[in-house]
Amino acid sequence: MKDPMTYVERFCYKHPRFGIPNLMRYIAIGSAAIWLLNLVNPVAIEFLAFSPRLVLQGEVWRLFTFFFIPDNMGWLGLITIYFYFMIGNTLEQHWGTGQFTIYFFSGAILTILYGMLMYLAFGLDFYLTPTYVYLAMFFAFAVFFPNLEVLLFFFLPVKIKYLAWLAAAFFAYRVITNPFPVNLLPVVAMLNFLVFCGGELWRTVRGSRTTKEAVNFRRESRRIRYEQSHKLYNHKCEVCGRTDTDHPELEFRYCSRCVGYHCFCQDHINSHIHFTE
Repeated sequence: MKDPMTYVERFCYKHPRFGIPNLMRYIAIGSAAIWLLNLVNPVAIEFLAFSPRLVLQGEVWRLFTFFFIPDNMGWLGLITIYFYFMIGNTLEQHWGTGQFTIYFFSGAILTILYGMLMYLAFGLDFYLTPTYVYLAMFFAFAVFFPNLEVLLFFFLPVKIKYLAWLAAAFFAYRVITNPFPVNLLPVVAMLNFLVFCGGELWRTVRGSRTTKEAVNFRRESRRIRYEQSHKLYNHKCEVCGRTDTDHPELEFRYCSRCVGYHCFCQDHINSHIHFTE
């Protein structure tokens, strides 16, 4: 069974213009505007939050406005907006515009679908916020940049992976303490995290074995690059060594997650160890 990310990456490869460039800039501007609106008229936020009942009554704008609502309406909200803006931009650079756009909106769509299901199946109607959409984005950032340090409260350096553990504890708490079926909302809203980051998370958990494989992989890649400079072909897989000359039926692609330009065949584009230097 193929990794679901294979289809996402293939789609983005075939449609390089797909996506919204600088998506988090627009999200941050919209969130800041709602934060300011809350200072002027706190009641206005109720007309923007997602409510299944009100959506079905014709207030369809709530499907789009709810993910602009900040998690916190105090001064901490501005810090949160900037933080998510920063990690969102980093993920867009890491994945590419297309993949990041799919990741963000898939989380929002999953939240909407489950919210509608809870209303239609159980009659539950309550305001939904984009908390888990942004939490999924933070978890993805922590998977790819676990050792990056941020200044907690502007003076305490903390690695992202430790903040992720705290966020995971909050996630587990909400799943355990909330009644059914509300407690499943965090799980459903972050299924996109498992699709996009499950493989990378598994490789991280494997630890030292992965590190050893990466060292051998880099040595082999240097050998392949040397051979490539002495043979006439356009693309060569840096794992198996097959070329587009010897195997014209294969599809060759460059990995956007590797540092530098590294080519892989269709069988190894999603199963190789990424170059980090």
